[in-house]
Parts: sequence; structure tokens; C-alpha cells
Amino acid sequence: MYNNKFSNTVLGFLNLVSLLASIPVIGAGLWMGRSNTTCESFLPTPLLVVGFVILIISLVGFMGACFQVSRLLWVYLLVMLLIVVALMSITLFGYVITSQGSGVDLGGRIYKEYHIDKYSPWLRRRVEDGHYWMRIRSCILGSNTCAQIMSWSPFDYLTKPMSPVQSGCCKPPTSCDYSETTQVQDPDCYRWNNDPNILCYDCDSCRAGILENFISDWHKISVVNIMMVLLLTVIFVLGCCAYQNIKRGEMDYPYGHHRMSQIQPGCDFNWYRWCHGM
Repeated sequence: MYNNKFSNTVLGFLNLVSLLASIPVIGAGLWMGRSNTTCESFLPTPLLVVGFVILIISLVGFMGACFQVSRLLWVYLLVMLLIVVALMSITLFGYVITSQGSGVDLGGRIYKEYHIDKYSPWLRRRVEDGHYWMRIRSCILGSNTCAQIMSWSPFDYLTKPMSPVQSGCCKPPTSCDYSETTQVQDPDCYRWNNDPNILCYDCDSCRAGILENFISDWHKISVVNIMMVLLLTVIFVLGCCAYQNIKRGEMDYPYGHHRMSQIQPGCDFNWYRWCHGM
């Protein structure tokens, strides 16, 4: 015989899964915020906010489904809908601002060089902000990213790969010719300094390297965002079924006794039949 609490049980289980899934999201945000090698601060805050919100709302949904509290479930469904819309908006916005930008291949070298004008205006404004850039600059200095290549020989520059940050911040552009004093060169050529505390940290190529790192990280995060949207959408649909169950129970209209439920069964009944191959 069909159990009218089927969708409540499935909803409780899925909310438990989403509650556990929020822990790695929060952990990733904390790790990125404390990491010495991840200097862009675009991602940690959104990750932490999304992780904590999913954690709290999953706990609310779990309690609402298990204890059949209709008001709690109503709040849960409203917040869950807002979360799904927010995640979809963030993912779409991230795709738009990261669709531009790429490295330039250098003949005979494994690494690439990056140019700030190839990236979206929104990202460029972020790294061109003086206060924000000073924080990133201090982070790069503290990470010893450039110290790893300071002892390279000319042959190493031809045969070894570099990260975008190393390519943009730790050396002058390959096009620079310091034996030529009259030729107009890339402005970054004049910003370069051999001082380990200066190098090319104020170069546009360094800013571009940071943005390239951000785009690479964002593409990984966007996959997680899409998976979370799909999971939360399924949970939202089951939450609507569970809410109908609870309201029906409060009105004392259980299945098998209420005439309209026989004419048009609830969505939880359809879920039950699908899961049991009926």
C-alpha cells in the first residue's frame, strides 16, 4: 500500500546529503582564503556564503520534513528557490566575465604570456583598484612564487613551464629589449626591476596573470555550482510535494479518503510509482 510520507522521507534524505555536501564547499572557501598560493580573493567569500546558507537551509528542510512542520517547510521552500536563482545568476555572471582572456603562445617556450586588455572590463577594474591590488601584491610576495624561478638558467626558461602568475609577475615581457634605448617598448618593460621586492609586481602582465588564475579556478567552481543547482532543484520539487502532504494532513484529507486525490494523485504518489516501477 502506498505510504503518503514517501516524499517526506526522500526529502529528509536529500537534505541530509546536501547538508553533508555543504561541508566541502565551506572547507574549500576557508582553504582558499588562507592559502598562500591563491592570491585572488574573488572566490573565498562567495563560497563561504553559499556553503553556510546551504548548510542552514538543509538543516531547516530536514527538520521540516521529519517533524512535518508546514511553516518551517514554507520558509525552507522560499529560501531554497532564492538559493537556486542566486546560484544560477552567479554561474551565468561568472561565465560572462570569464569568457574573455587567454594566453599568448611564445615560439620555443612552454609557458604563455598574458595581456590585460584581453580580459573583461569588470575583471580589469577589480585588479586596477589600487587598494585591492596592494593586497594581492603582498600575497604574491609572501607566497615566494617568484623565488622558485630566480635561479633558473636561460635554458630553463626555454624548457620549463610557468604558472600565469610567474609568467606575468616574476619576469619582464619576452618582447623587452634592454639593449635598445630608442625603440618604444611594452610599458611593462619600464616597470620591471631586478629588486626581488619589485620585479614586475606592478606590471599589467602581473594583473593579467592573476586574472588567468582566477578564470581557471572559476571554471572548476562553476562545475560544482551546476551540480548544486541540479541537486537543489530536485530537493525543491520534493519539498513542494512534502509541503502538500503536510497541508493535506493538517486539513485531515489523507490519501484514499479524499475524492480529489483519487481523480488527480499528488506528485509524491507519482514519485512513489516511479521509484517502485509501478
